[in-house]
Amino acid sequence: MNERKPVVLVTGRAVSSAVMSCPRWRARAGRSAARRAWPEGIDDEVVIETIGPETDWQAALEGVDAVIHLAARVHHKHEEHAVQLYRNVNIAGTLHLAGSAATAGVRQFIFISTVLVHGRTNDGRAPFSEDDVLTPRGLYGMSKAAAEAGLKTLARDSAMKISVIRPPLVYGAGAKGNFALLTRAVSLGLPLPFAAIRNHRAFLAVQNLSSFIQRRLAHPDPASNFEVFLVADREQVSTPEFIERLAHASGKNPRLFGMPPDLLSKLLIVMGRQETHDSLIGSLELNVSKAIATGWQPQVTLDKGLRLALLAQDS
Repeated sequence: MNERKPVVLVTGRAVSSAVMSCPRWRARAGRSAARRAWPEGIDDEVVIETIGPETDWQAALEGVDAVIHLAARVHHKHEEHAVQLYRNVNIAGTLHLAGSAATAGVRQFIFISTVLVHGRTNDGRAPFSEDDVLTPRGLYGMSKAAAEAGLKTLARDSAMKISVIRPPLVYGAGAKGNFALLTRAVSLGLPLPFAAIRNHRAFLAVQNLSSFIQRRLAHPDPASNFEVFLVADREQVSTPEFIERLAHASGKNPRLFGMPPDLLSKLLIVMGRQETHDSLIGSLELNVSKAIATGWQPQVTLDKGLRLALLAQDS
C-alpha cells in the first residue's frame, strides 16, 4: 500500500516547476482561468479567479498540508493609482489565504516576501539581516511588509507554522524586471554605462530559492511558529560583474563602458528613474547566515544559475 504524499498548494508561477520537482510532495497549483496551464510536475490544479479578501479557498485547500504563496501584484504602470489593488492582493489576499489555511488545518505556510521591505539599498550600512527595523520603499515593498506583520500576528494564535522568505532579484526562466531588461540589452549587444560602478548586490537563482523552500517544507522549526529568512546566492557581486557573467553565460561579449558614477547617478535621477538608479548603482548586501544555519546551502553557482536561466528561455 502506497504511503500518502503530503499535498502542497502553490500560488504563482515564479518557482513552480523547480519547487515541484521534489518527489516527496504532491503538487496542487492555483491559477486564474485566464492563465495557461502549469508546467510539468504539477499533479493537479484548481482555478482561482482572483486573489483578494473574498476569495473562496475551500476547494483549493482540501487535503492540503502546506501552502507556498508566491502570487502577488508586483508591477503596475501607474503605481500611485493602484494602492487599493496592492492592498487587496498583497495584504488582504495574503492574510485571507493564510487564515483560511489555518482554519483548514494546513500545517505550514511559506510566504515569499521581498528584500524591498528593508529598502532598495544598504549603501553605507552593514548587510541587511532579519532583525533590522524595516524601511520599505514603494507600494510593493510596503504591501509585503504589511502582509508580514499580519502573518506574524496570525502565527501567535495558530498552530500553523509560517515561514517568510525575503529574496533579492530572482533570476530564472520567465523572470521579468531588471533581469529581463539586462538580458535583452546583452543579447542585442547594447553598450551599457556601468563599468565604473563598484557596488555589491545579492541575487538569487530560482533553483536556490526552490531548494530553500524545499528545505523549509522538510524541516520546519519545531520551536517557533513564525520565522523570517533572507536568502541569496553565495556570491554577491557588482552590477558590471553580473552583466559580464550574464554575457558570458549567453555566449556574448559584454559591452560595458565607464561613465562617472556621480554623473550616471544624477542622470538617472533627473530622468525620474530612482528605482533603476537604486537597483543598478546602489549596493544591496544580505546576511544569509540564518538561512545557512538551517542546514541549507545554495545548490547552484551564479554562473550555473545564469546558464540555466538562459537555456530555459531558449527552449
